[in-house]
Amino acid sequence: MNAETPKAESVVPPVAKRRPRPEKKVEITDPKAIRALAHAARLEVISELYSTQVSRTATELAAQTGLTPSAMSYHLRALQKWGIVVPAATAGDARERRWKAAGTDFTINSGGGVASPEFAVLDLELDAFRRRVNAYARTRDERRERGGATDGPSSVVLASNLLYLTPAQRTELTERLFDLLRDYELEDPDRVPEGAQRMATMWSMIPDDRGNAAAAAAGSPKPVPEAAAGSGDGPA
Repeated sequence: MNAETPKAESVVPPVAKRRPRPEKKVEITDPKAIRALAHAARLEVISELYSTQVSRTATELAAQTGLTPSAMSYHLRALQKWGIVVPAATAGDARERRWKAAGTDFTINSGGGVASPEFAVLDLELDAFRRRVNAYARTRDERRERGGATDGPSSVVLASNLLYLTPAQRTELTERLFDLLRDYELEDPDRVPEGAQRMATMWSMIPDDRGNAAAAAAGSPKPVPEAAAGSGDGPA
């Protein structure tokens, strides 16, 4: 299923070479740390710092999340406690501390605990996605009312697929997608190419047990992995 699916276009190579960087994954496994992430502003900070790999001040991050600088400083110190963000070198005006991601990639792994605190984090991530959608819709409508040009259908892509994957295939698919996304990272995060627009992406994969439940209720056999089915053009 797709929403505003773009028309087929020629493949365009990445606008910049892959960023040269040492890979450093920050993995959070402590349930207390995961629960500490269940705050919209903290997830916004993690997304901003890890995605851009650029340092920010509490004031800059506060403006982006709608908080006061003092409230943002509190959240940054909480993230520092769990080793998620670290102080960054200060250039120029040293009156305010700068913060950066503690690594290049960020992962939450609860180990499948009963409490599953990562689900609360997922809810907040989905809420953040909805806020981005609503903000873009408002901006687009305002441009239309002013008679300005609006982005074409390809500016928004939403797709969903149903696949039958073995555990090994799940791992392979995830790694290939992340590898592809890295090809489009800026070589220099401080130099954005002219005409480039900041785009938010989201990739999700979750077991869909509803089909198995329906098959069991109907007394039909469980589908075999080879009978894969899917729709759509790819991840949002």
